[in-house]
Amino acid sequence: MFFYKTKDKILISRSEYNELNRISESEAKENKEIIYVLNRIIPLKSRRYFSITDPSLIFLKEEGIRLLQKSKKINYDLPRWLNERIKEKRVSSLNTEYPNWQDMLTYKFPSRWKINIVGLGDVGGALLTGLRLLGGSCIESLGIYDKNIKAIKRWELEANQIFYPFTAQKFPEVYKLREENIFDCDMFIFCATVGVPSLGEEQEDVRMKQFEGNSKIISGYARKARKKSFKGIFAIISDPLDLLCKAVFLTSNKDTSREFDFKGLAADQIRGYGLGVMHARAVYYSKQNPGTAKYNREGRAFGPHGHGLIIANSLKKYDERLSEMLTDQTVKANLEIRKTGFKPYVAPALSSGCLPIIATISGKWHYSATFMGGVFMGAKNRLLKSGTEIERLDLPVILVEKIKESYKELGNIL
Repeated sequence: MFFYKTKDKILISRSEYNELNRISESEAKENKEIIYVLNRIIPLKSRRYFSITDPSLIFLKEEGIRLLQKSKKINYDLPRWLNERIKEKRVSSLNTEYPNWQDMLTYKFPSRWKINIVGLGDVGGALLTGLRLLGGSCIESLGIYDKNIKAIKRWELEANQIFYPFTAQKFPEVYKLREENIFDCDMFIFCATVGVPSLGEEQEDVRMKQFEGNSKIISGYARKARKKSFKGIFAIISDPLDLLCKAVFLTSNKDTSREFDFKGLAADQIRGYGLGVMHARAVYYSKQNPGTAKYNREGRAFGPHGHGLIIANSLKKYDERLSEMLTDQTVKANLEIRKTGFKPYVAPALSSGCLPIIATISGKWHYSATFMGGVFMGAKNRLLKSGTEIERLDLPVILVEKIKESYKELGNIL
């Protein structure tokens, strides 16, 4: 291995980088900060930056749903001190095929985040309410923007009047944004949407009906993020979020000639928030059947927010019949709410948006869609200072095949 030092950061590689300052292993060993392992993988299929949480990930050459599975031990004959750093989650993978890869060497993880929300409809308003109530310990401020000026004024008044006296609890200040300032933040949240089916227009998966309109809107914001050289997280709650994540990634990384140059948003900067409510719905229905009662403790959710979702009743005693039943109930849950005469947006805004977003910026486990080899796939993960860690499991073969099928279908759509 080769050892380098750049911008006061230690870099390791199995290949030579002549433009970097070479150092000895002993000098690298003495540094106590996060260590970066350099790799070269095509950006269309790989993240720029992620946490190396076990030795099998250190020289990864291909990503995909294999990131969800525990790997057999690979003997790279790593130095003992480096293995210890990996256990401490203080080693990151850095893909030098991204032109702006060195940006990560100077990126500072926020202690309290500035969050900006675009879109103050049903979901955006409920999300803002939740973040104002629960996010004071980790959120510095909440900027809000909508094409409807009255909606901005309404929510600036309403949200800032959510307050509890006689306590030291902090409440993030909510303030109005101008469109040119929407990317002056640590996390940008896209909640804008068009084409939400009206009550009475229900169908199996209303999300796909929204893709055409929402992709046009979000692509404009993707280009703005590129122009602004946005360094934070681009979070998406609007449907179908898995595909919108991919649209943002592709759009932001094309130049004016529509050629890929990968100078836009890195794949790891983009996250989709929709799987949280699917897990919450599965928990609700699991309590109604003794056979699935242990889902919340033993089960998992994988895949997109809608068609292609996979609910596993238990990882200890996986049962295909029970899992498919629970998956079906979960996918159709939004239709059940619509039958009551109301649109389903409260649980999505809180279970997919507010709570997982707070978990993300707090470094805690949650459900969201992150980049896995060209597809934004929902799974349990957390964001550490060393990058994203995706939960790796011993999965039953039949469950792996289902995940592969869902993964392939998502990849084929866009």
